[in-house]
Amino acid sequence: MSSFFEKIGASARAANEKTGSITIMLGQATYFSLFPPYKLRNIFKQMEFVGVKSLFVVILTGAFTGMVLAMQSHHALQNFGAEVMVGPAVALSMTRELGPVISSLMVAGRAGSAMATELGTMRVSEQIDAITTMGLNPVKYLVVPRIIAGICMLPLLVIIADFCGILGGYFVATNLLDINAGVYISSTIEHMEMSDIFNGLLKAVVFGLIISLMGAFHGFYAKGGAEGVGRAATDAVVSGCVLILIFDYILTSMMF
Repeated sequence: MSSFFEKIGASARAANEKTGSITIMLGQATYFSLFPPYKLRNIFKQMEFVGVKSLFVVILTGAFTGMVLAMQSHHALQNFGAEVMVGPAVALSMTRELGPVISSLMVAGRAGSAMATELGTMRVSEQIDAITTMGLNPVKYLVVPRIIAGICMLPLLVIIADFCGILGGYFVATNLLDINAGVYISSTIEHMEMSDIFNGLLKAVVFGLIISLMGAFHGFYAKGGAEGVGRAATDAVVSGCVLILIFDYILTSMMF
């Protein structure tokens, strides 16, 4: 019985230490991002990697999410004779919830794992130690550009995902469900507010921070050779996705 409680205590201690290390890295990254010199080349490189190279998967998932939403909303609203509300249902679901969350989960799987793999490889091959030996701060040089890229690019990707989702819903509603195009557009505009879009983008900023911080943290502290790098990539994706869902609930309860 005592060994059981010892395991629980060890797990709690490890979780507490990891939380503290993540908080310290976030504090260091915030501090170093406020003072020059700024590694603009590294920042733009990471922005391209996180944003531009994630465009295809975000467009694809956003469009098909909107199309599925239109079909499911029509099926549910048809029972109440409210088919005209398909447009607002798709638009509000995309901007408030599904656009930020699904886009962030896709980026976490693609960019978050890559960040952890790249930094983990640098750690186990002692490249990070070499950067420190050269007098450079590895957090400023490696972590800060990735966090800035995540915070800046996720809202842009979410805007694209929202647009593609609403457009996909419009295509399905008008071509397959026989909903009048004018009614779809007018009802969507009538029920949409700027606060819905703004709150979704605010979520995207937080999710971008989570993705980049988890990827950078697990890669930065990877150990154990190739196996450790793979474990770091897995931990980055899992922890990033879980935290996205947790903070989605917290932010939603505060906003709506």
